[in-house]
Amino acid sequence: MAEMMRAIRKATAAPGLVVEDVPRPTPGPEDVLVYVEAASLCGTDLHIWKWDDWSQRRIKPPLTLGHEFCGTVVACGDKVRQVQVGEYVSAESHVTCGMCYQCRTGQAHMCPNTEILGVDREGAFANYVVVPEKVIWKNDRTKLPPDIATLQEPFGNAVFATLAHELAGQTVLVLGCGPIGLFAVGIAKAVGAKAIFASDIRPKRLALGETMGATRVFNAAELGESMVQTVVEANGGYGVDIVFEMSGAASAITTAFRVVRNGGEVILFGIPAKPVEIDVAENMIFKNLTVRALNGRRIFDTWYKTRWLLEGGVVDLRPLVSKTIGFEEINDAMELLSSGEACKIVLLPNGGKPAAIPERSRQREPVPNITGAPVHR
Repeated sequence: MAEMMRAIRKATAAPGLVVEDVPRPTPGPEDVLVYVEAASLCGTDLHIWKWDDWSQRRIKPPLTLGHEFCGTVVACGDKVRQVQVGEYVSAESHVTCGMCYQCRTGQAHMCPNTEILGVDREGAFANYVVVPEKVIWKNDRTKLPPDIATLQEPFGNAVFATLAHELAGQTVLVLGCGPIGLFAVGIAKAVGAKAIFASDIRPKRLALGETMGATRVFNAAELGESMVQTVVEANGGYGVDIVFEMSGAASAITTAFRVVRNGGEVILFGIPAKPVEIDVAENMIFKNLTVRALNGRRIFDTWYKTRWLLEGGVVDLRPLVSKTIGFEEINDAMELLSSGEACKIVLLPNGGKPAAIPERSRQREPVPNITGAPVHR
């Protein structure tokens, strides 16, 4: 009889989530089984909880959610070569095909055949999760505790969007102080931006923007139409050099193109709920703007930059962890996220307890390959 585990599931095509007992997964030949120590809640999970239009088109219940996580490897498939039982790991949530044009030209983050953990395949809001060895990322437990290691996946989005530009000595505006926007503020501060402005409509998130290093924050709801003029005045009478639009709000997208200086850059990262109208001539062409629309992160180039920023203490994400929860608190936690009163919420599926791994299980006997060099399986 299969061993059982607990998991947070989208059981039916309706709002909400449930906690269920399901069979513990078994890794395939090229997979590893990870004991989940921490998993963080994401905006994508919130969409699935709400069961909005996107979720109804994409998600096929029943499904275990969760794509941001870290934990300990407890079993490996027969063909696994580079990962061993006992290692402390996270994973790239995008499982790509490896064979399409994008994958073969260094653009795997654009793979049209991508399967996402917790969206297209079983996720990590559970005691255990199975993932392919090829997406495993090894962590240093002495430098990244579980509640921070689980944030590497979403933090990588901000790393990709932010470090694609020369920020040292530049003035920066971040529109939207959700987790990715707040990550971007911290990164811009770390790499030497001259001034960092940030806006949101929620006072708690604006306060976090200041904590992460924003020079000045603006409440977009209070400023309304005067938002652009206020930012320009704060910047000495000039438009800002680089604008990161992280909210997806139509009004913020309009603001981005109006507040950037002539010859500046606008980075579009937030996802609008519906089409947005832009005056291309006045706000883009005549201003000689560079506009970039970005999504995800480079696999695995961005992970190496993320490691440096977090393990080296260059950016501190601890202020952004609002709460840790257990399984039964999941729907309350989603309510909290939906209200904007929390930033990152971390699930501890196993109560924060480390995996119990017999010492003899940590190493596998090397088997020779045709060259005689040791290969571990």
